Amino acid sequence: MFWFKFYRDPKDSRYINQAEMEYIRQGGGLAETAGTVKTLNLAHLRHLFNHRQLWGIYIGQFANTSTLFFFLTWFPTYLVSAKHMQFLKAGFLGSIPYIAAFLGVIFSGYLSDRMLRRGFSTGASRKTPIITGLLLACAIILANYTTSTSMIITIMSVAFFAQGMSAISWTLVSDIAPSELVGLAGGVFNFMGNLAGIVTPLVVGIIVNATHSFSGALVFISVVALIGALSYIFIAGKIQRIEINE
Repeated sequence: MFWFKFYRDPKDSRYINQAEMEYIRQGGGLAETAGTVKTLNLAHLRHLFNHRQLWGIYIGQFANTSTLFFFLTWFPTYLVSAKHMQFLKAGFLGSIPYIAAFLGVIFSGYLSDRMLRRGFSTGASRKTPIITGLLLACAIILANYTTSTSMIITIMSVAFFAQGMSAISWTLVSDIAPSELVGLAGGVFNFMGNLAGIVTPLVVGIIVNATHSFSGALVFISVVALIGALSYIFIAGKIQRIEINE
């Protein structure tokens, strides 16, 4: 309700001037307003899946949130069951990776904006933190090779920091999606992220139940993160807005 009351498109804001409007346009933003379509239908949804750039970021979002949902669902159990930490100790030490993720989100935004200021393209500035984060998230597999509590927390902190870096992937929706379908494209993007919230906890549970170990589960998370990085590298391609002709 607060957002609805105070948010305005740039053209409707009383705080913006012409120079700022032009700055938004030059950066590829929708300065006046997003395009409109009279009625959304299945043809628009099919249109979104006809472009490999969107497939690239959708697969990447699934991979990114797979790491996130591992931490949100299985991580505390992992510390207690697999690494035999007491509940109080697991609760205290388990908070450290979440702090790292918070810092990762901030760092990725800082790095992306700094790259833009130094003259890098929008694609390079946005994709570099995402790809770097997804590749670093693969480090979660290293926890299979140590029993040291400090090393495990360090590895998990690096992996969750990296996942936080990849969270900047949301910016690519507004950079790529057709101006008329930004909301729909964002909805599909969010759907893919939440799909990982269904699939990842189930797969991890199945692996742990079958093997009585979290080793395979960490391999799964690592492989999915790698697939996400490769998706941004080879499928997403050049970052530019998709145009539709109705």
